[in-house]
Amino acid sequence: MADILLAIDIQHEASWRTALPEAVAQARNKEATLQVCAVVPDFGMSIVGQYFPADFEKDALRKAGEELQAFCQANIPEGVDWSAHLGHGDIDKEILRLAEELKVSLIVMSSHQPSELRSLLVGSHAAHVVNHAPVSVLVVR
Repeated sequence: MADILLAIDIQHEASWRTALPEAVAQARNKEATLQVCAVVPDFGMSIVGQYFPADFEKDALRKAGEELQAFCQANIPEGVDWSAHLGHGDIDKEILRLAEELKVSLIVMSSHQPSELRSLLVGSHAAHVVNHAPVSVLVVR
């Protein structure tokens, strides 16, 4: 039995509204543990970090971890085993890192229709994960 990774952004319901029920169904069907992950991006360039209070990033990680636990407790049905994981850094890389670290058999995540400009500039997190994942990826719309 291999686990299932559900990648979400707690702040954006579109990232979990349809993906969560699908991931729960997959976990029940495979008698797997649902590994739920969210990623807090880092500041990137150090020049950006100087404009935030000293403990801002640490506090953001703590708060995000608390929100992820609360989300799982409130939204994952009874009878489904789950575990929450908070990544920090590049969203795509963290999802892929967690997938390998947790040895999951499936990654479930949402996608939306990106704007043409956004696709040209940054691409889609789902597309990157699909193209680089070591396991199957179910992209839910």
